[in-house]
Amino acid sequence: MKKSVAQVSLLVNNYDEAIEFYTQKLGFKLLEDTEIGEGKRWVTVGSEDKYVCNLLLAKAVNQVQQNAVGNQSGGRVFLFLYTDRFWEDFETMKSKGVEFNEEPREEPYGTVVVFKDLYGNLWDMIQPN
Repeated sequence: MKKSVAQVSLLVNNYDEAIEFYTQKLGFKLLEDTEIGEGKRWVTVGSEDKYVCNLLLAKAVNQVQQNAVGNQSGGRVFLFLYTDRFWEDFETMKSKGVEFNEEPREEPYGTVVVFKDLYGNLWDMIQPN
């Protein structure tokens, strides 16, 4: 069996606003949204490719978790979104209100730009060379 990281848990304040952001602004698919009791839901967004890492949207339920929403990596780029349509995705995301921290740039590894998700987590969007 091929091994891969299947999911990354991302703390969010609200399931529905997170689903809207990741599906409507970043273009991910809602893969699952299942009630699991006590107000909790199992919510995953991402790609239908079984060997691609998806996001598990986990609602922050205590003060420690709430403090980490939007700062899960201490202010560093946290997640990396690869694309083969960089300029199209950049313009689409920009038109939908995604906040970019810089202008796109060319690096030895590809075209890259840093953006924020709805909570302030930093992402790199990259089209690899």
